[in-house]
Amino acid sequence: MQKILAYPLTVIYFILFGLTLIIFHPIQWFCFNVFGYKGHKISVDWLQFFIMRSLNALGTRFSFSNPYNIPVNKPLIIVANHQSMYDIPPLIWYLRKHHVKFISKKELGKGIPSVSYNLRHGGSVLIERKNPRQSIPAIIKFGEYIEKTKRAAVIFPEGTRSRTGKPKPFQTKGLEILFKKIPSAIIVPVTINNSWKLLKYGKFPMGIGAHLKINVHKPLELSKFEDKTALIKAIESTIKEAIN
Repeated sequence: MQKILAYPLTVIYFILFGLTLIIFHPIQWFCFNVFGYKGHKISVDWLQFFIMRSLNALGTRFSFSNPYNIPVNKPLIIVANHQSMYDIPPLIWYLRKHHVKFISKKELGKGIPSVSYNLRHGGSVLIERKNPRQSIPAIIKFGEYIEKTKRAAVIFPEGTRSRTGKPKPFQTKGLEILFKKIPSAIIVPVTINNSWKLLKYGKFPMGIGAHLKINVHKPLELSKFEDKTALIKAIESTIKEAIN
């Protein structure tokens, strides 16, 4: 019965989602070209808000738990598990004061209204995952940018999404580069639960009634940890232990 209901609700969601992307694309262009970075960031933040409201049409709920006072005057490395593309809007919205940026695959940099424009102009980095000659220098440059601007880099060390919610082993290379290039960073481990349920049937219909939960764990000052390998293992353990 739930899957039958999912068909019409998914159609409604796709209409709302598509309209949101189409409407915000020229808004982003205008804000970026007239008001610069600050104006563009505000438009991107509100894009995420309305994407989340579109997901409400599927009965999706969002919970964000962060009992910590994360400083805004230091660069952040936000380390999270990855369950679907729908991890991204709430991360940007709820952590918007930290100017969240992403390491994304290069294919997303073109062809998607609003999304591609933001990835190209908002400070994120586009990489070819299977091409280290391109991806490693790009991540190095991205890390230097985050260190200089004191913004927030989001990295999903699993590399690809977990389509069942079950976490995959962390790939450490990207984290190691960011640790080296953002020495003053605060590490913020984050656990995401239930976003995979939005795609449990595939792309159509979408899952309904998902309760997407984002839990922020205790921030860690990178400079206080000499053994970075042990640190990565501790971060991975903290994130995965909270997946349910």
